[in-house]
Amino acid sequence: MRHWIIGILFTLGGCGSDPSIEGRGSNKDAWWEALPRPEWQALERVPSAQPWFEVYRAAPGVFAIYEPGHFEEVISYLILGERQAVLFDTGLGIGDVAALVKSLTDLDVAVVNSHTHYDHIGGNHQFDDIATLDSTFANERSKGATHEEVAFAVAEGWIAGSPPPGFDPQRYRIEPFAITRHLTDGATIDIGGRTLEVIATPGHSPDSICLFDRENRLLFTGDTFYLAPLYAHLEESSLADYTATATRLAQYTAQIDSLLPGHNVTRVDPKYLQHMNQAFGAIAQGTTAYTIADGAREYPFDGFSILTPAIEH
Repeated sequence: MRHWIIGILFTLGGCGSDPSIEGRGSNKDAWWEALPRPEWQALERVPSAQPWFEVYRAAPGVFAIYEPGHFEEVISYLILGERQAVLFDTGLGIGDVAALVKSLTDLDVAVVNSHTHYDHIGGNHQFDDIATLDSTFANERSKGATHEEVAFAVAEGWIAGSPPPGFDPQRYRIEPFAITRHLTDGATIDIGGRTLEVIATPGHSPDSICLFDRENRLLFTGDTFYLAPLYAHLEESSLADYTATATRLAQYTAQIDSLLPGHNVTRVDPKYLQHMNQAFGAIAQGTTAYTIADGAREYPFDGFSILTPAIEH
């Protein structure tokens, strides 16, 4: 289910009907059939000269930069202050996110990564100011990824519709980038008239963070929460850390009007922080059922699910 343009599938060759998407839980095949997602129709769409992206006003001073033509359906966020802008993630690296951002603001832009999985750092190399959580994992991922390591993401079934002009799937890779600032839990980022608080949220990955815009009652959640399968089954994931993170974030619920996740749809009801906490708690207590889906345990809940390793370690 994570990760949903109606159109012709772009493939690397062959005509098989089954997408080569693995380890993503159930309901992942023919993901493009869920598009366009109706939730986006409630938002003002902003014209974009970069056809790979769709841009929406997610909140005052916040642009949601959406990549609906890829299975990951990544959402990055351009957050405007009076003095500077923060780009929370840079997407897949398939489209020219730097050119898009330049068309949206004249402010200096600092990149802050929600975490350093490939689909959130693809455009990092186009920027000079990049901040991640102070983490060995992030430092290692800043070295980039070879084509062989990320070729799966441009294989058959992963892209629907047309990629941007000039994109060559045979050369797709994640370029190395330089981390210029390391963030710590509780750090604040003052961009002028707007302050973003860093909340370390390990679980999905060791370097996961959320950004809390306290004054505007917004929580940018990256991959810590979205309405689809949550990945707690990856090699670098920690179910124990994710459970602790869910408990911590639930305490913020009353201070938030909207969650702004890193995939699929934006402007999600903050009640899901409570639901996520209850879900991880139920898994820890062994009081909820699961199925084996796509090589992992999948625990279904209302609006999302949680993937954990098929075998407990």
